Amino acid sequence: MLVWHIREGGFGDVRLDDLNVLMLGSFTGNPWAGTHTDPYAAIFLDERADERQRGALGAIFGGEAGGWPAQFGAMFHPEMRGMDVAPVHVEIDEDLATWRAEVPGKVTATAEALTGPTTPDGARVQVHNAPGAEVGPGQVATWGRATADRVDAFGFSWERTGKSSKHFPFDWSGPD
Repeated sequence: MLVWHIREGGFGDVRLDDLNVLMLGSFTGNPWAGTHTDPYAAIFLDERADERQRGALGAIFGGEAGGWPAQFGAMFHPEMRGMDVAPVHVEIDEDLATWRAEVPGKVTATAEALTGPTTPDGARVQVHNAPGAEVGPGQVATWGRATADRVDAFGFSWERTGKSSKHFPFDWSGPD
């Protein structure tokens, strides 16, 4: 599952501030090495987006606008199982202690930042120049552990906890 929260941004003259996009996906193998098979995906667009914003989000995340989303889509090349406009709730603590996403009745994901005996209080376990960043190169990954990961939508169905989770900021630019 991938979730994007747009703190502020736009596509041309269309403002996208505070909107969310959530993608479900599955595959076998390693997409970063191009050795994966059976890639599938589905998208939830934030219901708060108006028609122009939905069009802009579709162009960006569908790869039509180019940039990293187009490169990621070409690399992953999933068979799309569907797209829905729905309430997509995203909460990210300012200090990155926890993050969560929900599409009511379909998706629930919560995570807490990793910590350990040698991690200073309030510090986060982070990786710079991660070898695989779904938001593109050069972003800092904050590592976490999923405390909930439940999905039942578009033929995807799972319930698991304890797996890894990552939070990446992203900074994409597009048409002026």
